[in-house]
Amino acid sequence: MSREPRWTQTWLGGTRAGGVDLGHPGERLGLPEQGSGAVAGFGRRIGAVVVDWVVCTWAIGRGLLNVDPRYASWVGLGLFALEYVLLAGTLGMTLGMRLFGIRIAALGGGRPSFGSILLRTLLLCLAVPALIWDRDQRGLHDRAAGTVVVRA
Repeated sequence: MSREPRWTQTWLGGTRAGGVDLGHPGERLGLPEQGSGAVAGFGRRIGAVVVDWVVCTWAIGRGLLNVDPRYASWVGLGLFALEYVLLAGTLGMTLGMRLFGIRIAALGGGRPSFGSILLRTLLLCLAVPALIWDRDQRGLHDRAAGTVVVRA
């Protein structure tokens, strides 16, 4: 019996399941496989977004500003966008990213431009672009902005 994967294994499990070596995430971008500067994993990224969302919606929106619960989601989204533009635009990371040890970097290295941060934030707030990833674990919002989330 042949050790070749069945065609359904490559279709259902992706190209890696078919034995194709695509390299590590970020290899095509010249990023290391591990350590500082490596592509941040999904767990860290999701954790950072959850922290930022809770801080913006619950701690600031509902706690400090005492926003009506009917409008808390919209106010929280606005605060979330403001946090991203201000903190990621100046420091390269938000509060949640700082806690999870990740930052936003430009593809050429260094901090992304303010325009890139604005575009990335707008697309992140739409949610869907952030849910579609490439093999380097970059969402459509990162691809459009020319950024990548890496370990700090």
